[in-house]
Amino acid sequence: QVQLVESGGGLVQTGGSLRLSCAASGRTFSNYRMGWFRQAPGKEREFVAAVSRSGGSTTYADSVKGRFTISRDNVKSTVYLQMNSLKPEDTAIYYCAASSKTWAMVTSARRYDYWGQGAQVTVSS
Repeated sequence: QVQLVESGGGLVQTGGSLRLSCAASGRTFSNYRMGWFRQAPGKEREFVAAVSRSGGSTTYADSVKGRFTISRDNVKSTVYLQMNSLKPEDTAIYYCAASSKTWAMVTSARRYDYWGQGAQVTVSS
């Protein structure tokens, strides 16, 4: 089992920044590829970003590319999502997740084994 706890959400104005953190406990953190997903009201959960086990590879949804940065610290068992130039359409609950599946599957929510409880991000216009 892996337990994931997100923090750092909140309310920010358009153009502002937030950094989400996701602290992991349980099994060896570095064994898992980590991802961030988000879900807005009335919409399906969507992929945001993912990072490889070593942190050497990352991938992003087109909607956040160039604005968001995912990173991880395997010593602290924590994954981060730095969000800059935020837009109202970024408003959602953000979830971190851990996957034991191959890198080719990291954009699919169904390929993740463990999920956090979510953190609300609200961007006001």
